[in-house]
Amino acid sequence: MLWVKAFHIIGVVCWFAGIFYLPRLFVYHAMSEDQISKDRFEIMERKLFWAIMTPSAVFAVVLGAWLLIANHGYFMAWWWMKAKLGLVALLIGYHYYCWWYMKALRKDAQFRSHKFFRVYNELPVLLLVAIVILIVVKPTL
Repeated sequence: MLWVKAFHIIGVVCWFAGIFYLPRLFVYHAMSEDQISKDRFEIMERKLFWAIMTPSAVFAVVLGAWLLIANHGYFMAWWWMKAKLGLVALLIGYHYYCWWYMKALRKDAQFRSHKFFRVYNELPVLLLVAIVILIVVKPTL
């Protein structure tokens, strides 16, 4: 199980690397004015999303589910695990919206401002902090 946990953490780290970087690319994409830059950001976004973020997300979720199923009685007895799973669901939703924004930017690079994406880029930090605190501290009520 320690190998599964180690690879789950690796998957989460890689997933968050993409989650942090893709919206930053959206900032630059939204600021771009020439077609060459827009094309470059579309390629970078697509490769990051499909080659790193999504496989890492699937890897992290599958291994996390494996750990959860193997220790279901223990983990599901605690409120912090249920809260963590709720936050992971929000992270999956964020991942989905990254895909949606990536497609929308491809059609119109100015549909959202770079300021919007600067704020959007910071949201997963809150999820990361909350998830790590829940899983490491395991606070009691």
